[in-house]
Amino acid sequence: MRLLSLARRLYSARHFAFNHKIGYQHTLLFFALPESRLHFFGAFRQPFVRHCSTLPPKPPFFSSGNFTSYEIIDFDKCVDTLRERSHIDVREFVGIVQKASDFGSGDEAMLFLDECGFKPNQDLVFLVIWELRDQWKLSYFLFKWGEKCKCLHENTRCLMIWILGNHAKFSTAWSLIRDLLQMSTNIEQAVLIMIDRYAAANNAGKAIQTFQILEKFSMSPDQRTFLIFLNILCKHGYIEEAEEFMLINKKFFPLEIDGFNIILNGWCNIVVDIFESKRIWREMTKCCIEPNGTSYTHMISCFSKVRNLFDSLRLYDEMQKRGWIPGLEVYNALIYVLTCENCVKEALKIIDKLKHMGLRPDSSTYNLMICPLCESSKLHEARNILALMEEDNISSTIETYHAFLASASLEEAFEVLNIMRKTGVAPNRDTFLLVLDRFLKLKQPENAMKIWVEMRQYEVVPESAHYSLLVGGLLECRLFSKARELYAEMKSNGIDEPGLQKFLQSTGPRGQGDVSYPEHTKKGKLMKHGRHKVIRSEKGRR
Repeated sequence: MRLLSLARRLYSARHFAFNHKIGYQHTLLFFALPESRLHFFGAFRQPFVRHCSTLPPKPPFFSSGNFTSYEIIDFDKCVDTLRERSHIDVREFVGIVQKASDFGSGDEAMLFLDECGFKPNQDLVFLVIWELRDQWKLSYFLFKWGEKCKCLHENTRCLMIWILGNHAKFSTAWSLIRDLLQMSTNIEQAVLIMIDRYAAANNAGKAIQTFQILEKFSMSPDQRTFLIFLNILCKHGYIEEAEEFMLINKKFFPLEIDGFNIILNGWCNIVVDIFESKRIWREMTKCCIEPNGTSYTHMISCFSKVRNLFDSLRLYDEMQKRGWIPGLEVYNALIYVLTCENCVKEALKIIDKLKHMGLRPDSSTYNLMICPLCESSKLHEARNILALMEEDNISSTIETYHAFLASASLEEAFEVLNIMRKTGVAPNRDTFLLVLDRFLKLKQPENAMKIWVEMRQYEVVPESAHYSLLVGGLLECRLFSKARELYAEMKSNGIDEPGLQKFLQSTGPRGQGDVSYPEHTKKGKLMKHGRHKVIRSEKGRR
C-alpha cells in the first residue's frame, strides 16, 4: 500500500507518456565484476550508454508467464540429452558426410557412407543432422541414409521437417509427412512443426490452413493442441489472427482463461501494445472470464515496460487482494519501473523482500535496475548495484562487458576484450558489432579499423553484418578507397550487399581516391573537397 501511495504522488505530479508500441531495444544488460576487475569502471569518460542499431533485437528484460506446456519439440534439449548419454565423435562424421557430397551420384555417396567405418545408430544420425541443419541438402541426404539403415530416432523426422521448413522447402517436408501417414504414425507433432515454420516464414494463411488439415486426417485437435496453435501464431507476431481464430472457433473450442492469456501475452510481451492489452482485458470481462495470476503477471509486465508505475502498482495491489501470489516476474517488473521513476530505494526494498520470501533474486533482477540507471547516466548508482550483485555471488556474463564496451574508448575497449578472454567469456560477433558501431558513430574510423584487426585475434569470422556496418561507416567518413578494398574482400568471401554497391558506384570512378561529388554551390568560388581536390561550381547554380 505504501508503494501505491508513492505511485499516486508521482502520478499526480506529472502525466505518464504512453507509447502505442514500444520496441524493446535497450542496450545490453551487464552483471557484476569481481573486485579485482572493477578498476576499469572508473576509466570510462562517456557518461551515457549508446544504442547499437546493428545488433539484433534482444528479448525483453523479464518475461511473464511460462508457456513451456504450449511448446512443440525442444530440439536443443534433445541434442543436449543425446550428447550427455553418447560419446560419439560427431565432428569427424560431419566431415565424412561433407566428403560424400562430392560424389556425382547419390548411390556412390551412400556406398561411401556405408564403407566409412562408422556404425550407424539413431543418436549419431540425429546429432549429425542437427550439426548440418544450415545445409539442408546434406542433412536431407544423411536423413535418407539413416532411413535406409533403419536408424532414425523418434524425433529425427520432425527435426528434418523443421530444417526443411527453415529453408522454405515445404514440398519436401510434406513428402515426409505423407510417409508418416503411410506408416500409420501420429502426424500431429509434425503438422505443428509445419505450422510453426509457415508462421516463421511470414505466411499466417498457410499456417492456419495447415492446422485445419488435422481434421481432414480424422485427427480432431484437442484443447491443448489448439492452445499450442494459438501460441505459435502469437509467438511469430500474428496476434490479431490468433485472436480472430479463437473467437471464430469458440463453438469447437470454448473460450477460457488459457486462450485469453496466450493472446494477452502476445500483446503484453511480444509487441508490448498497452492499448490492445487493455482491450483484451476488457474482452475477458465481457466473456465472463475472470483473470488469474498469469493474466495479472502479463498486464503488470506490460505496464512496467511502458514505464507506467501507477498502474503497475495498482494491479499488483489488486492481484494480492484477489488471492493471487505474485512470482519473481512480477517483482522484477516492479523493480524495473520503480528504478525508471527514480525510486531506487523502494526497488532495493523489494529485493530485500524477495530474499525474506525465499525468492532468490537472479541476474535479471539486478540488471533491471542497472540498465535504467546507466541510461540516465547514473553510473555511480549503477556501480553500487554491481557491488550488491557481487555480494549475492552473481557472476558476470557477456552482457556485463557489452554494456561497458558501449561507452569505452579504444584503450578501454582493448582492456575489456582482454578481460573477457581471461574470464572465459569470449567476445562474439555481437561484441564486435557493438564496438564497431560505437566508433563509427563517433566518426572514428581509424579506431574502428583497429577493432576490425583485433576481431581476427579473437577468432571471430566477419559476417555480412560486420562488413555492411564497416563499409557503410567508411563511406560516411569519406574513406572510399578503404571502403572499396573491404567491399572487394567481402565479395571474395561470398558475401554481397547490393545497397553498398550502389553507394560505392556513386562515389566516383576508381583512381579518384577519397573524392565524392556532392552538390557544391558557392557562387562560382573554388572549393576544396576530399584530399585537396578543387572543383569549380557554376556561378549561381543551385
